Amino acid sequence: MPRIDSKIGRAQTFRARLAQAIATAGTTQSALARAIGADRSTLSQALSDSGARLPGAQVVGACAQALGVSADWLLGLSDRPESAADLISNSIAMSQAPRAVVDDQLFVWHQEARGYKIRHVPAALPDLLKTDDMLAWEYGHHLRRTAQQAINASRDRLDLMLDATSEYEIAMPLFELDCFLRGSGYYHGLPAAVRRAQCDRMIALTRQLYPRLRLYQFDARRLYSAPVTIFGPLIAVLYTGGHYLSFRDRARIDLFTRDFDTLVREASTTARDFPDLLSDMRGLIR
Repeated sequence: MPRIDSKIGRAQTFRARLAQAIATAGTTQSALARAIGADRSTLSQALSDSGARLPGAQVVGACAQALGVSADWLLGLSDRPESAADLISNSIAMSQAPRAVVDDQLFVWHQEARGYKIRHVPAALPDLLKTDDMLAWEYGHHLRRTAQQAINASRDRLDLMLDATSEYEIAMPLFELDCFLRGSGYYHGLPAAVRRAQCDRMIALTRQLYPRLRLYQFDARRLYSAPVTIFGPLIAVLYTGGHYLSFRDRARIDLFTRDFDTLVREASTTARDFPDLLSDMRGLIR
């Protein structure tokens, strides 16, 4: 925000913003004076004075409360007119996360961030890179339509996301690939043929789409990350299983971004080497 260096400058900002807030609220000086229990002349002087004088803190605070703005904004200390409570309320949101390949909310966020770098720590393998058979095995029991109809619709959205102008950085813990290739843990019961085809698709896509798509591995014994997606500078979203917890304030987005970048810096292999690493590990499939 622009810096206000003089008392006169701050007073001018206050008068302009107070007049703006009165107009936006659709009220008048007289009505505002009655609402805050002050003389009309007090507000009239505050709006017409060309000097450096400001009304007292009590009047400023009362005006801010009555007009639904923050006192900091009226005084030029903030570029956001919302109150602190409203800022917090608007910057954090929780929404349902249905068990689906690409739900409506997730797709909206990807479209909103089109052209930005998207950083992603998936809960399992990245949905963007999965085969149809893998999607059917993982999501089949949760799909409302027939599995193939739902997968076809989801595939269209996945392809749109991959074809967008965004860059994707994906970070996964080392154990995730090992469990997948061996068919253990979460992947117990996943047929070897599906694992081989899925492995081959990941190898092909990470080669074909590099450097726009970069996949890294980190050691979860040294670093940990919950499932999270950071949509450029716009929004950071934590996945809790049943819900998304989304943050739109820049401070938290920057914090999540720095945490993700630490995962990338500490990665055991580079994104360029990932396809070769996965090719070497393919022999774990039995």
